[in-house]
Amino acid sequence: MSTTTEIEIRELDRRSAEGIEVTLLWHAETNRVFVTVEDLRHGSSLELDVDPAEALDAFHHPYAYASRASRDVYAHAA
Repeated sequence: MSTTTEIEIRELDRRSAEGIEVTLLWHAETNRVFVTVEDLRHGSSLELDVDPAEALDAFHHPYAYASRASRDVYAHAA
């Protein structure tokens, strides 16, 4: 018998402009809400946990929440 563990991360919204991609995600099992930002021009990214009540605001203004980043905000690709 084989079982598969399904990762319960759901994309709630996504937007892209001028090489920057912002995604709003929710982890169903842990109820974690977070925003990821990928700057494709510079190879930098950030991931930040947000309170569900602030999710849309953080999605629209992620750099205002950058101090909450759980990944290096300016980690440049080699």
